[in-house]
Amino acid sequence: MRAVFVREIRLNMKQLIIWSLTVGILGLVCILMYDSMQGDMKSMADMFSQMGAFSDAFGMSTLSIATVEGFFATEVGTVHGLGGAMFAAILAIGIISKEEDGHTGEFLLSLPISRRRVVAAKGGCVLVCLAAFSCVCALFYALGFVMLGEDIPFSKLAVFMAMQLLMNIEISAICFFISGVSPKINIGAGLGVALICYVYDLVGRVVPDMKDYLFMGPYSYANASEIFSGADIAVAGVAVGLVITVVAYVSTFVCFDRRDLAS
Repeated sequence: MRAVFVREIRLNMKQLIIWSLTVGILGLVCILMYDSMQGDMKSMADMFSQMGAFSDAFGMSTLSIATVEGFFATEVGTVHGLGGAMFAAILAIGIISKEEDGHTGEFLLSLPISRRRVVAAKGGCVLVCLAAFSCVCALFYALGFVMLGEDIPFSKLAVFMAMQLLMNIEISAICFFISGVSPKINIGAGLGVALICYVYDLVGRVVPDMKDYLFMGPYSYANASEIFSGADIAVAGVAVGLVITVVAYVSTFVCFDRRDLAS
């Protein structure tokens, strides 16, 4: 099991570095843009806060982008939310199915290791990579506040990164299950899961009748504007997310253990 885990970490290291640096640096650049735009922020903030559904969807009705925290929540929150979800989906969607798609499953499963241990090792790799991704991005964001000469909002940033990590784990769990039952690597399906979750939350914040059902999506408890405005964490959304994550991972173990792998 340890050998499989180490092998997966090595295989996914390049992808982890690329995504961490890309999302982290993009977030850093967005933070640094605040300094050059600060003079025009007040008028822009007043205008954006009065754009009705658009303001609600991107959190501009609850936070002012004229403040560095508000700017971070609306700009970097979107970049990290989408980037992290896409990385989680791409990472998990092929980590099991690649063995069958690449015809390496026969060799892997001929080793003295059970299928459940293989799934556990690959699942552990996904979790470690997502945690590392979050840590690297958090360092870039903290660096951005320091370079601006602003105080780092440690508590809010920590909550935001923790909720984003939980969201990414939930999305990866869904894609992990798809990978466990599919004989092909389906990157499109993984990206589709991430984008559907994002669009569901976006539409739910615009359409009044859908607001009561936002808790069903992972972005409900990881919304940056709500976290940085001091709103309570969506406990119902966290509970649903934990249930989906556990069910998806357990189902992956059960289904993959019973599947007949194509030769």
